Formats: sequence, structure tokens, C-alpha cells
Amino acid sequence: MTPNVSTPIVSNDIKIAALLAATIASFFTPFMGSSVNIALPSIGLDFGADAIILNWVTNGFLLAAAIFAVPFGRVADIHGMKKIFTYGIILFTVASLLCALSPTAYTLIGSRILQGIGSAMIFVTGLAIISSVYPPHHRGKAIGINVAAVYVGLSFGPVLGGLMTQYLGWRSLFLLMIPFGLLVTAIVFWKLNDEWAASRGEKFDYVGSILYSLMLFLVMYGFSSLPQIDGWAMLILGIVGFVAFIRWELKAKSPVFNVRLFKNTAFTFSSLAALINYSATFAVTLLLSYYLQFIKGLEPQAAGLILVAQPIIMAITAPIAGRMSDRFDARLIATTGMATVTLALFTLTFIDGNTPLNDIIIGLGVLGLGFGLFSSPNTNVIMGSVERRFYGVASATVSTMRLIGQTMSIGIATLVFSLFIGRVQLTPDQYPALLESIQLCFVVFTALCFIGVFVSWWRGEKKDVENGG
Repeated sequence: MTPNVSTPIVSNDIKIAALLAATIASFFTPFMGSSVNIALPSIGLDFGADAIILNWVTNGFLLAAAIFAVPFGRVADIHGMKKIFTYGIILFTVASLLCALSPTAYTLIGSRILQGIGSAMIFVTGLAIISSVYPPHHRGKAIGINVAAVYVGLSFGPVLGGLMTQYLGWRSLFLLMIPFGLLVTAIVFWKLNDEWAASRGEKFDYVGSILYSLMLFLVMYGFSSLPQIDGWAMLILGIVGFVAFIRWELKAKSPVFNVRLFKNTAFTFSSLAALINYSATFAVTLLLSYYLQFIKGLEPQAAGLILVAQPIIMAITAPIAGRMSDRFDARLIATTGMATVTLALFTLTFIDGNTPLNDIIIGLGVLGLGFGLFSSPNTNVIMGSVERRFYGVASATVSTMRLIGQTMSIGIATLVFSLFIGRVQLTPDQYPALLESIQLCFVVFTALCFIGVFVSWWRGEKKDVENGG
């Protein structure tokens, strides 16, 4: 591959506008995803929906976002980052209005799928635009701010979502997205006059896109259905589809996903480290929410206030770590972060009914510190290890690793709960089994992150392609 000589000179106004638009979008899209989870009981009561239907309110969003991330990343490389980002914001905003006005659970699920598609368009382009306008020596700082917004959105969602659902109703969550969407759209049209399309004129790989979408659907849906037989069947079919996808992409002239990027050690191990990190941490909020409300007997608002310890520390740490990764070895910073997350998860394996709340808060604080130290430098390595014409695909990879990791994390928790508790409503008699399930989940997550420490270190030192590294 022939690296670009340098990042084109971009005015400070455009840099600030790009960072502002991408960061606002990076907050409200994951906020939407996580805040809806706490509103599901209220949605179920309004529509008389069962647990399976309610699960699709969340799963439909995650599946759509993951399935469309890579194809839209390639479309953005060919037709323009700003164009796809803008269309994504508009689609997400319109879908939010449709969600708020949904008369049935099924129309809500359909609108959430549209939201997921819009979210995919936003995430694969927002990070790529930031990488396009900021030179390598300043990119880590900008990515750190963007990553902080993602985690703040994911983590604050349950807290603010609970308050809004309790006092304003669940539909207010979707209505809140409309002014955010309009604000970002205004920033794009007002300030972002440039366009970024490093692969303009190349053909789009329709066959590869279809294979990718089917493969990912089978894998994600199958994993979320374990340990049922149909879950295993879909998972096996998904693996077969993955092999077919790789074979096609290797011979395609203009692949939707250039799998040869994985010959790049930094890109491969950084992507794998991100997948492991999300797989080991996304369900932590869910597990501790159950623990605090069922085992400790706290009200939802009180539980939410405790859980906010993590995003506060993370939001402070992520921008600092991103800036540090511009100056020092990003591998060392990210690996230190992964090790810190491992330590925090290990301490949580010992929780029981008598664990002081202060210990939980400290554990969450350490977890937030690890999050912040890992995410920004790791993302900086991914974006810095590819040519500019692959920014859309690299950005899509970051989003896909996050979404697959989130699904796997919830899938692991669901599998453990199914084995220990079964598919029944929780009652006080089952609280001991619930506590055992939570403890086992933390053991599994700790083991995953421990492996992630070595994966993070094996990536090698950060070398920016643009700098000829």
C-alpha cells in the first residue's frame, strides 16, 4: 500500500465544527441505545408486550447498527463522509420521532431498526471525518474527546433514562433526540463545507455486503439465542457465512471490507482488543443494576446514581489518554487501561449480599479509569494504522467491534442466567441464584480481559501510515 504523504491542511473552524458535530452525535446515539433499556418495563406495560418482543426493541437497534456499519463505511469512502453522516443524522432524527409516535410495539421495533441504520451511518463517518481533518500528532486528543462522548452516552443512558421515564414517560427519550439531531444538522450545513471521499469512483461490492450482513445477523442473533438449539444452528451457519465472506472479499476487485487490512498487526490486534474489551464490560451496568436493585434493595434512581461513578471517571480520563497517545506509546497506555479494567472486574467477582456500597463505587471508579486509558489510545492506533482511503472501513470496524462486543457481553450474561435461573420472572427465592450468576459473569469477564491484556500488548508499537510508519 502506498501511504498518503500527509493530512491536508484544514482550518481550525472546520476542525472544531467536525469535532463538535461528531461528538454530539457520538453522545446521543449510544445514549439512545442504553437509555431505552431502563424504559422497557414501561414500554411493556403500555403495549402489553412480553419479554421476547421487548428484547427486540433493543436487539433490533443493535443488529441494524452492526449489519449496516461496514457497508455504509464503504459507501462513505466512495461517495463522501459528510454526505453519509448528514443522511444518517436525518434518518436517526426522523426515526426518533416515529419511535415517539409508535402506536404498537411492532411499529416501535420497526422504527428502532431505522434508528439503528441511521446510527451506523453516523458512527462510521463521524470518527472517519475527525481522522480526516486532524493530523496524526493531534488526532489522539480529538479521538479521546469523541470516545469519551460515546462512553458517557452509554453510561449515563440508564441514569437519565430512568429519571425521564419516571417523570416524563418513555416517549420523552425519543423526543429528546430531535433537537440534538437538528443541532448537528445545522452545524454540518453551516460549517462543514468540505467533503471527504478518498475512494471516489471505485465500485461498491454488493455481493460482499449481502454476505457480510447475513453472516453478522446469523452470528449475533444466534449468540443472543443461546443455549437454544436454533441459536447454535444460526451460530454455525454464521461461521460458515464468515468463511464465504472472507473468500469472496479476497478475490473481489473493490471489496466492501478490505480483509487484507488484517495483515497489519496493529490494526488486527487493536480491533480484537476492542472486541474483547466491549465483550467483557458492556454487561457490567446490567449486572450491577440487578445486584443493587434486587440484592441490595435500592430504588432505580439510587442505583443509577451509584452507577454514574464509572462514566464520570471515564469522561475525565479518555481525553487525557487520547492526548497522551499522540506523544507516547499508545500500546503501553491502552494495555495499562486493559489491565486496570481486568483488576476492577476481578474485585467485583467477590461481591455478595454484605459488600459495602463504597466498595462498589470504588470498583466502578477503577473500571472507568481503565475504560478511559484503553479506549482512546486503542482507537487512535486503529485509525492511524490505515491509509486515508480506508478511514471509512476502519471507522466501521471500530463500530462493529463495539456492537458485536455489546451483543456478546449481554449474550454471556443471558447464557449464565439461563443456566442458573432459567427463563422465569425473578422472585426473592431466586436471589441467591441471581447472585451466583452475577459472580460467575464477572469471573468470565475477568478472564476475557486478562486475555485482552496480552492481545493489546502484542499489537506492536503505534505507527501512523500517514507518517510513513
